Amino acid sequence: MNVSLQIIRKICYVALAVIGVPVNLVAIVILSRGKCGLSTCITRYLVAMAASDQLVIIIEVILNRISSYFFPGSFLRITPICSVIKILRRASIDCSVWLTIAFSFDRFVAICCQKLKTNYCTGKTANVVLASSCLVLCLKNIPYYFTYKSGEIINNVPWLCDIKSSYYTEPGWVAFDWFDTILTPLLPFGLILLLNALTVRHILVASRVRKGLRGESKGENISDPEMESRRKSIILLFTVSGSFILLWLLYVIEFFYITITNTNNYDHNDSLYIFEQVGYILRNLSCCTNTFIYGVTQTKFREQFKSAVKYPVTLIVKLINSKTI
Repeated sequence: MNVSLQIIRKICYVALAVIGVPVNLVAIVILSRGKCGLSTCITRYLVAMAASDQLVIIIEVILNRISSYFFPGSFLRITPICSVIKILRRASIDCSVWLTIAFSFDRFVAICCQKLKTNYCTGKTANVVLASSCLVLCLKNIPYYFTYKSGEIINNVPWLCDIKSSYYTEPGWVAFDWFDTILTPLLPFGLILLLNALTVRHILVASRVRKGLRGESKGENISDPEMESRRKSIILLFTVSGSFILLWLLYVIEFFYITITNTNNYDHNDSLYIFEQVGYILRNLSCCTNTFIYGVTQTKFREQFKSAVKYPVTLIVKLINSKTI
């Protein structure tokens, strides 16, 4: 294996863990307080997305990647434990992706479907969607436990997780693999593009209609509270979904290239392998970006973050002053 590539991967995954865990934790704490000026349903989707991203960082980046790089002989490499980690890794990635879709669909309904909005865009509906989605996605990944076998036996203990050869040849497993690939990320990728396109189309049409009804001419700039409220929601939607598309793009391109060219085996020094590894890193990076997006797009989120940072300092100053007195 290319030594420089291996070093770069180690650095990248350690950086993802160091950055990802605290930023997602900050997002969960701040959003859970409900003081960011967001509706209940948006808040619950964003908290769930941050929690699923946190699980990806913990399971995929720390337990799967970093542990294999720095602690290759740890108990995490025992086959039953390793198999469970592989399943949890897949489930957490699925949840991270599909909760982004659920959030995008909720915002699509809120912006484009006014009749459905009242009943769908509620905290209760968000709870049902989030719970049912995560349950189904976790159950979907259970069969993967039976696709792994031990790589070696040491003192009667099975180690490592190798995929059984039957997984690539038996029709049932081949079909399941295609179903899994379509479910994540091909279908979500298409759905986000479709939902965003429909949302943009609706916004442009609605904006022209409202300007006409309000009698705005080209030289006038009349404030519209409803459009301003929609604008904030739209910015949040487009930045979250846009980040997802950009960071998953290499992963999707690599999949299509391998499928079209029927490239199954390639050397670890090959450019395609490097392309694949960069795609994995960017995919995992998508689980660290949402908190920064909230900080850039949401004024009240920034205010809450500043208050959280100032609180320990203020508390220490008070303690010092009380002792001095």
